[in-house]
Amino acid sequence: MMQCFKTWLFKRLVSIHKKYELTPEQADQLAKIKFPCCSERNWPMELADDIIINAPKDQVYAALNDPKVLKQCIPGCEELIQHSDTELEAKVVLKVGPVKARFGGEVTLDKSGAPDAFSLSGQGNGGAAGHAKGGADVTLTADGDTTILKYVAKAQIGGKIAQLGSRLIQSTAKKLAGRFFTSFAKVMEDA
Repeated sequence: MMQCFKTWLFKRLVSIHKKYELTPEQADQLAKIKFPCCSERNWPMELADDIIINAPKDQVYAALNDPKVLKQCIPGCEELIQHSDTELEAKVVLKVGPVKARFGGEVTLDKSGAPDAFSLSGQGNGGAAGHAKGGADVTLTADGDTTILKYVAKAQIGGKIAQLGSRLIQSTAKKLAGRFFTSFAKVMEDA
């Protein structure tokens, strides 16, 4: 198991203090240096993609705002409650590397650019596993009988999941986004 940097530093400072016989003032100065613990890190992450969906833009927009469709498409979604036209609450079970956790979160939609564009922001908590917050900007462009969906999403990840490293988190996020859009495209084709 990887040792937390803060723990390693503390052990190192104790050995330096003993070896070099630092004065209490020097030891206090060293102890005041702040380094984030691995579980306190916040990994910034950005995802972006263009997806072609075989359905007209108005149908795609309506489906992206339908809680039943979203629940069906979101990987690990156990519950999705729509509190209003712009507020959703979700419970999702996710596995990132060796960490599996149930996340509860809230999402707020900004539909001011609808039906051509909208944005969303939210935050979730997975207890001891960690937390996340972020948002996404989505644009929909009609292209004949199909729709081009473009999104740019940004998130901050913290807690135990942040210890796994940005590469694993990024690859898992890409897989989850891929699974969502594959499911979404299938739902749109079946409709």
